[in-house]
Amino acid sequence: MRTATIQLESLTCPSCMQKIEAAVKAVPGVDTTTVQVLFNSSKVKLDFNEAEVSVEEIENAIRRVGYEVQKTRVK
Repeated sequence: MRTATIQLESLTCPSCMQKIEAAVKAVPGVDTTTVQVLFNSSKVKLDFNEAEVSVEEIENAIRRVGYEVQKTRVK
């Protein structure tokens, strides 16, 4: 498992958080129990199995619901 911290352009409301959380949790390979959308810092933190999903696929799921990814850090 790897941990990703994804910096978003900005979050403006709680419904934004819910859309992003649902989109990320729907990606196969993401550990749904670890997904955190942090409103104040406009970040998403999660664990994922890199054998099943790439960071790009997770970023694309976020883009598909209308939010821009600024940068991603993976540990």
